[in-house]
Amino acid sequence: MVSQSPIGKSSRSNPVTYVKAYDDIRKLFSDQQLSKIKGFEPKHFSFNVEGGRCETCKGEGYLTVEMQFLADVTLLCEECGGQRFKKEVLEVTFKDKSIYDVLDMTIEESLTFLKIKKNILARLQPLSDVGLGYIKLGQSSSTLSGGEAQRVKLASFLTKEFLSKNIFFIFDEPTTGLHFHDINKLMDAFNALVENGHTVLIVEHNMEVIRAADWVIDLDLAVEKMVEIWYLEGRPEELKNISSSYTGQYI
Repeated sequence: MVSQSPIGKSSRSNPVTYVKAYDDIRKLFSDQQLSKIKGFEPKHFSFNVEGGRCETCKGEGYLTVEMQFLADVTLLCEECGGQRFKKEVLEVTFKDKSIYDVLDMTIEESLTFLKIKKNILARLQPLSDVGLGYIKLGQSSSTLSGGEAQRVKLASFLTKEFLSKNIFFIFDEPTTGLHFHDINKLMDAFNALVENGHTVLIVEHNMEVIRAADWVIDLDLAVEKMVEIWYLEGRPEELKNISSSYTGQYI
């Protein structure tokens, strides 16, 4: 069940950690010459553990001040200036970009910047494929909408490690709030799941999605003195010839 619940309980969770691309990005920075001189390991480029993160804000980039009678106040960390890492860690660069600069890139920007790193690209590309090219790699999961969180989860299943598995996916209204251009991208992602041997069930009201389905179960609800649920099912082109199907009429 791919729901619209947040992708992580911690504010440090983000799209790049969820699709497991951050491990390779941290290794990329630890392989740089300056890292070897300073003795930095991949863990030094993580904001989840001690070592390279700013310890004043614990890698958050901001501090939360609890107010007794008012809402909590969020302040930019003065120690790191919101960059989440220690100064010496930020001095390590790849193509003139620090780890903070990379995390501040959008998915689309990172695909161009990291195009020679095929292992990282393979994990980031699905995020673009589901229409999330505009979000940032290090964007906190708490700032993602329900639909965005759902598509991040979908992207994680488009990676190579799930190619050999057969999974039955259930999506609940995945097109909510999407522009029609992004809906087309989402449909491409669903088709990719099917082509990889998976099965996809979608609860949906969007007619473009329904029309593209291989099989439609058309539910209707009759409410008078009693509630009766009935259904029609078949291929979209079959339903359009059934006058009692409202969905068929719109198809």
